[in-house]
Amino acid sequence: MGLKDKRQIDKNKTFFQSLGHALEGIKRLVLEERNFRFDLIIAAIVLCLGIVLQIKINEWLWLFAAFFSVIGSEVLNSIIENVVDLIVGHHFDLMAKRAKDIAAGGVLLSATFAAIIGALIFIPRLIMLFK
Repeated sequence: MGLKDKRQIDKNKTFFQSLGHALEGIKRLVLEERNFRFDLIIAAIVLCLGIVLQIKINEWLWLFAAFFSVIGSEVLNSIIENVVDLIVGHHFDLMAKRAKDIAAGGVLLSATFAAIIGALIFIPRLIMLFK
């Protein structure tokens, strides 16, 4: 499937070969990226809370948009960090720092969006629950 040969230089020939590489990438994210694992844990907690509070379908749609916004921006941040590190190695470079800071800022914006969505969905329900 191409996963064992780390020196593949040709284009993927099958869907399953591409799928294998994509799954390998997700595995790397889970194993190597602390913030990605944190995002998954928060998403799991929010999913459980949504089930317990029986949120509506449109609220689920907003939550999933928020989840994938954060996870997607975390993936892009990891890509940028890895490419920058590949280019500059262990040397400080101001442009490399800027690229990494901007990528991290994108994750922060997505996380803020997710927090706002979560607050709009859950705070009114929790207030009603504790009244």
